[in-house]
Amino acid sequence: MTILYKNEIDFKIPPNEHPYLNGAWTPCREEVDAVDMEVIGEIPKDISGIYVRNTENPVHEAIGVYHPFDGDGMLHAMSFHNGQAKYSNRLVHTKGLQAETEAGRSLWTGIAGNPAKSEQEGWGARGRMKDSSSTDVVVHAGHILSTFYMCGEGYMVDPETLETTGTADWVPKEGISAHPKVDLATGELLFFNYGKDAPYMHYGVVGADNKLKHYIPVELPGARLPHDMAFTENYSILVDLPLFWRPDLLEAGIHANGYFPDLPTRFAIVPRYGSPNEIRWFEAAPTYVLHWMNAWEEGDEIILDGYFQENPDPDPLDVPGLDKRFGKLLANIDEHSFRPKLHRWRFNMVTGKTTEEHLDERILEFGSFNQHYAGKKSRYLYSTTTKPGWFLFNGIVKHDMETGDSESFMLEDGRYASESPFVPRINAKSEDDGYLVSFIIDTVTDRSECALIDAQNISAGPVCRIILPHRISSGTHATWANKDELVTV
Repeated sequence: MTILYKNEIDFKIPPNEHPYLNGAWTPCREEVDAVDMEVIGEIPKDISGIYVRNTENPVHEAIGVYHPFDGDGMLHAMSFHNGQAKYSNRLVHTKGLQAETEAGRSLWTGIAGNPAKSEQEGWGARGRMKDSSSTDVVVHAGHILSTFYMCGEGYMVDPETLETTGTADWVPKEGISAHPKVDLATGELLFFNYGKDAPYMHYGVVGADNKLKHYIPVELPGARLPHDMAFTENYSILVDLPLFWRPDLLEAGIHANGYFPDLPTRFAIVPRYGSPNEIRWFEAAPTYVLHWMNAWEEGDEIILDGYFQENPDPDPLDVPGLDKRFGKLLANIDEHSFRPKLHRWRFNMVTGKTTEEHLDERILEFGSFNQHYAGKKSRYLYSTTTKPGWFLFNGIVKHDMETGDSESFMLEDGRYASESPFVPRINAKSEDDGYLVSFIIDTVTDRSECALIDAQNISAGPVCRIILPHRISSGTHATWANKDELVTV
């Protein structure tokens, strides 16, 4: 292995027993560039591009109870070309991180904290919160775009150096949520935001030239907490879910989630460049959905796949020996507590009716699919499974949506995957002609690796494992971009 660059990060977090600051969630304490890494198997020569994962990697000790979604964004990237690989990782240099670095301490409380204890106003739909840019990551208009789930500015990162180059100048004052969507067919980026002030949501389109083209209000009954959106070739799909801040407590400045099962799930379907009066609203069974998968148009219907939660407001987990303050936090990020199931919604654009059904009874989430089929009918979907009681991915399931068949790959105990996007082979012949790529954290050997799995035979496990120069922290989302998508416009 050849280390081209190494920088030790001055972390301010003392040893502690927090479950999401230890084990697979132990923060990574250095930034490096590395080539000529140990390879088990052979790096495929039929892929060219970059795999990027965003991780929560806190630098300073939290004010109050730390939530894993509060950590500072750290991007880990593996670039592939002609059978060679380069690894890099860098903190996202947000304005909040820069301010805390200068102060030498945390200045803002996180999701489990009291906003009144923040020392400055900050960002986010909640307010008085740091935009840590640690949730999602996509590639658009030749740049990596890192985003924060509670809405923030959106940070642009150079895909070659992983250096933060600034905030996206098209982001409106209301911010941008995590999970903007890139349509590879048009080069457009679709996004939304949400907050505590009417109309409570907006939706927009950014062109392939990285300029804002369209931005409209989406009126909701009150403050809501959506997390994701979807699109078809002609429409964008936004959502009003019945889990949101309790209005009675919000008036007192308390941001406590409540689940209101007497309210339906509502879907806003709007033409991509539509006006507010063109929004069509559809109702469905109450639930909460973290992540949608693909959506497409078929006859009179729009079809949407995602992960329907059967228990959106789970009881706290009681873990022996662990501070009971963590109980609700642990349950809210434990899939075996909120029980997401792969689900399909059908919206009839003529009758206005919604039909829906589970597609799989297993607990599944954090899926991926071939992004060249985004907005069009696709056949294959790849879900992750998790370790009960933990936000840790321990397996991948490939779904054949045409036949209903599936196959799985499960990791050994103590080994945990990342969100695993689909990587198309160069000159791919079919939708699943490619690989799944994932960073693996091995808590047994205390190392990390990047694994490539043949998408047409996932049960066989990795065809290639590249050993990283250090162990990385777990986190949330990842993306893949082909080399031709990295050309700056």
